[in-house]
Amino acid sequence: MADILKGNAVAKDIKERIRKDVEELSKENRIPMLAIVRLGDNPGDISYEKSIIKNCDSVGIKAKVYELDVNTTTGKLVELIEELNIDNSISGILVFRPLPKHIDEEIIRNSISTKKDVDCMHPWNLEKIFEGDISGFAPCTPKAAMEIIKYYDIPLEGKNVVVVNRSMVVGKPLAMMLLKENATVTICHSKTKGLHTLTNNADIVVVALGKAKFFDERYFNEKSVVIDVGVSEDENGRISGDVDYEKVEPIVDKITPVPGGVGSVTTSILLSQVVHACKIN
Repeated sequence: MADILKGNAVAKDIKERIRKDVEELSKENRIPMLAIVRLGDNPGDISYEKSIIKNCDSVGIKAKVYELDVNTTTGKLVELIEELNIDNSISGILVFRPLPKHIDEEIIRNSISTKKDVDCMHPWNLEKIFEGDISGFAPCTPKAAMEIIKYYDIPLEGKNVVVVNRSMVVGKPLAMMLLKENATVTICHSKTKGLHTLTNNADIVVVALGKAKFFDERYFNEKSVVIDVGVSEDENGRISGDVDYEKVEPIVDKITPVPGGVGSVTTSILLSQVVHACKIN
């Protein structure tokens, strides 16, 4: 049976650090404030919004929602972001994605102040990660995966890590973070030939394909450490990761569950970056 790498314990640890930081900032009359920008009333966005606000409340961070019509133009959205950029009460800005197709996301990414970019949308903040500087803002999901690895004292130096995702949101920045810890990283994707051979020979496998139960026991061995970032619905409509947990958990060394793994840490990472933004603004 595998060791279960539960995200709740990691999130709790991060939140304790956030509370201490918020207490110290409050002594200087500085309160971290997150501006949430949402276009339209997508139920998934609203659910995520409620979760973020609840988490903010639990650690002493304020949150303010800016709701725009789903048909808002790129120009109107830029105007709002520019107002938030110069508002000294706002520490960080979170723009819900994906944006409607008519919105020019590149313009939006470039319009957010680099000092308030808590979701790491701005190309400059991403560029810093690729230069090996992870001291600032980072995409929350790969950073959550790294926090889980560190919390459970999983060594990275010299280890072979396979990352099954090549996006700028997860795979590529995660590869940079792993390289910073002296891991040897292979980036794969859905078109990679012999994928199961590569994952089976790795020490650590991070999967983020978004295909429920895609990875079964053939992809791993008894020493595998499996970090499952994928979240989707299985054939029964239940939340599932990319890994077929029931088949894989009995044969690997360590594994994150879904739900209750990486996803449960991601919001805590976002909040920690709001606090960081408050400190530097």
